[in-house]
Amino acid sequence: MEEEPARPAAPAAPTPPDAPQTAAAPEPPPVDEAAPVDEAAPVDEAAPDAAAGGSRRRGRTTLLIAAAAVLGLVAGTCTGVLVQAGREPTKLPPLSQAALTRGEGAAPKPLPADQDRRVRTDGDLRELLLKKPRGAREIEWLDGVDGWMDLATYVGTFGSPSEQFSEYVHDDFRRAAVTRWKTGATRTVEIRLIQFHQEEVLSALEGSDTGRHWAGWGREDDTDRWPVPGTGDGEVFVHNRPESVDGSPPLYSAEAHAWRGDIEMEIWMADTERIGKDQIMDLARRQMERL
Repeated sequence: MEEEPARPAAPAAPTPPDAPQTAAAPEPPPVDEAAPVDEAAPVDEAAPDAAAGGSRRRGRTTLLIAAAAVLGLVAGTCTGVLVQAGREPTKLPPLSQAALTRGEGAAPKPLPADQDRRVRTDGDLRELLLKKPRGAREIEWLDGVDGWMDLATYVGTFGSPSEQFSEYVHDDFRRAAVTRWKTGATRTVEIRLIQFHQEEVLSALEGSDTGRHWAGWGREDDTDRWPVPGTGDGEVFVHNRPESVDGSPPLYSAEAHAWRGDIEMEIWMADTERIGKDQIMDLARRQMERL
């Protein structure tokens, strides 16, 4: 097999002969300054200016306009300052105001205690509790001292006292008053009034809402509930199935939760027989009327 002939190399570019030297330009003939100038000769304005190296000078008009605008602005500002400086200063209103005159006539009389709810609720809270009915027996118990319940005693009635203690401290617990009595052989009644400082939170409202929530939670099928007239969202609950607490005999129960102002109301009833709606409703209405 014959070998493929090698590809010939590209021919080298021919070397140009030495460039001929440029002949010197002939000097222009002398100009006769006395000779008349042909004014009618056309002038090519687009031709490059030989003295400027082939470029025409531009922008002089723009610079002049910009400089005039700056000078005008400075002159206007100075004129405004001079005019303002020559004016009389504007007087500011005095810092002190004229004394207010006292109204004529006698001041209104304060509300009597029977009309001023604040007077009643700031007094002895125990006086607002319902009195035990005739023939009822007062129950001796340790949860409270002389009708008062401190915070530790009150939260001890809940399932998680430590958690409730923190909650009621946050809710500005103030004090709680309680009364309890027994009628018949087995029926017991307990009424609590819990008062709050209520400076930032409507704690009485929140406490009532919490009580109503737990009253029906998990017992909806066995619980009847009705609103308490005149209380807004107050309600009574009658539980139709008896329950045993700590091994005690099963008891039927009923409860009521409402609030007014800074006071939350709780009523608890228990009996071996079913409690009627009218019985718990009567207590709730009469207690709220006292608030």
